Amino acid sequence: MKKAKVWHSIKDFSIITFGAVLAAAAIYFFMLPSHVAVGSASALAMVLGNFIPLPVSMITLAINVFLLIMGFILIGPEFGAKTVYTSIMVPVSMGVFEIIFPNFQSLTQDPLIDVLCYILVVGMAMAILFSRNASSGGLDIVAKIMNKYLKMDLGRAGAIAGIAVALAAAFCYDTKTVVLSVLGTYFGGIIVDHFIFGLNIKRRVCVISPKLDEITDFVLHELHSGATLNKITGAYDKTEKKEIITIVDKHEYRRLMDFVKKVDPKAFVTVYAVNEIRYQPKI
Repeated sequence: MKKAKVWHSIKDFSIITFGAVLAAAAIYFFMLPSHVAVGSASALAMVLGNFIPLPVSMITLAINVFLLIMGFILIGPEFGAKTVYTSIMVPVSMGVFEIIFPNFQSLTQDPLIDVLCYILVVGMAMAILFSRNASSGGLDIVAKIMNKYLKMDLGRAGAIAGIAVALAAAFCYDTKTVVLSVLGTYFGGIIVDHFIFGLNIKRRVCVISPKLDEITDFVLHELHSGATLNKITGAYDKTEKKEIITIVDKHEYRRLMDFVKKVDPKAFVTVYAVNEIRYQPKI
């Protein structure tokens, strides 16, 4: 059992390492040569690199470490070892690329094609990371801070943080680059959502399991999400059971699925796409 757990961790971190290196490659070979600041910590580092005489990889690492510290201070230790590892692995991989391919120039010589290649490759990288319940840190942490203190939806908070970074390109680059930065940030978010979660932002998850109390506690206290409990009766054996229904975003969905699989691999789970939610927030 212990050996299987160790092997699972090795497999997880191997896949996360691949995702982090892929994200670093997208940044170094496509985003940096184009100078298009597609909203991310590395994009902010690229902008700051025009004023700070340090490699973009080092500035990215400094930003990620700073945001991790701020995240621990302001919202607590919600970021697991996987996200901390990825936050460090991405800039380290960028540093390796800087050594192997110094003064790298654009492969396409066209900023628009560079941006399209970047959001495609980074979308795949983010999908790999999310599949292992990890994220690249960076602006995700900013979004969570905004979510906690400004009571803002995570998706909207992330979009605002990304657009703010994209607009920062105006301090260094021309109007065309700024416009490409904003558009790249917007469409990049759509592409990432497509790879991770289809084109839907939310999922309605229904779970029937003997471990329902544990699952409910996880939804309420770990995901901080609402839920509904229903009494149901099986048509075949007339057995009464309970069902939990909750609506989650792409980050919470992966965490919930991992937890359900862990506590009850035989749980009956149905998932529905949710395109819109309307409700009256509790005061």
